[in-house]
Formats: sequence, structure tokens, C-alpha cells
Amino acid sequence: MNKVKLALVTGGIVMSLLVAGCSHHQGHVSQDASLPVNEAAKYQTYVKVGQSVPVNQFIDIQGRHIDLMQSKHKKILILFATWCPDSQRAMKALVQSALIHDDTIDIIGIGREESIASLSQFALDYQLPFSLVADKGRSLYRQFASAGIPRFILLDEHNKIVKTLLLEDDIQVDKLLAPIQW
Repeated sequence: MNKVKLALVTGGIVMSLLVAGCSHHQGHVSQDASLPVNEAAKYQTYVKVGQSVPVNQFIDIQGRHIDLMQSKHKKILILFATWCPDSQRAMKALVQSALIHDDTIDIIGIGREESIASLSQFALDYQLPFSLVADKGRSLYRQFASAGIPRFILLDEHNKIVKTLLLEDDIQVDKLLAPIQW
């Protein structure tokens, strides 16, 4: 009986750490420059506005090659995890938004520590009509940030970073994507 209680308590602690690690400061849409100093160091963004995106090529979960240099559209790179409530909320908001139907924007989701199978199921569950890339070992994520999801990286037509956003969880869904403007 004590082993069962210990397992339940341990499982609860692990789950709360996973969910809490999903975002950094509840209740805000944040750009790293506005974070308090101690949080900015913890949730550092490695890319800066005006820089070229550090990764131009991806292989999506369907095995398709994506080359950002081949598209002259604006782009949104979304760094997320399927288990993260903030990421789930952001994806729901995105699917309900006009952004999803904008032919001048390419959207690519990068699943941090995700497998092809988990992303395939997530795409079905959330009806995502854009490419997803599995980043099982965080090699892609590490080029953008130290921690925190979901992160939206907005790129212009020339693959220059226009804005980085760390979207948080208790914002109304209809207002969640308001900061996504070029």
C-alpha cells in the first residue's frame, strides 16, 4: 500500500513539473526582452530580430523536404510539445484563426522532444493543416531558445526574424494570437 501511495505522489510531482515547465510566467504573452532578469536568463531566446533563421531545411513527419529558401512567403515556426497545455491551446487558437487560411504565410510546427508517431496523432487530434517536424533530441529547438513553449518565431519573406513570442496559457483564446503581426 505504501508503494502505491509513493508511486502516486511521485507521479503527481513529475506531472506538475512537466506542466509547469511548459511555460515560464503564467498569464502573459511575452517577448523575452520584457521578462524579469532572472526569468530572461532561464528562458533565453537565442535568435534576434533582424537575424536570418538558423535552420533553413527540415524533413516533416510525412518525409517531405522543406526548404525555407524556396518559399517567398512569410513564415511562422512554432516550437511546441504535444503534452503542453499552452501548446495545445495555441494550436487550437491557430486552427480557428484566419492565419491558417492565409496563402501568404507558411506555417511549420516543430515538436520539441516529439516522435513522428506522437506528432501524427496530434495533427489528427487538432486537425493541423500544416507541416510538423519531429525534434526528438531538441537539436532544432536548441538553436532558438533555452526553455519555454510554445514559441512562435515570425519570419519575413527573406527568412529574417521579425518577432519571437512565448505564448502563455490563461489568455482568452481569441486574443492569444493577437501579437502575431509582421
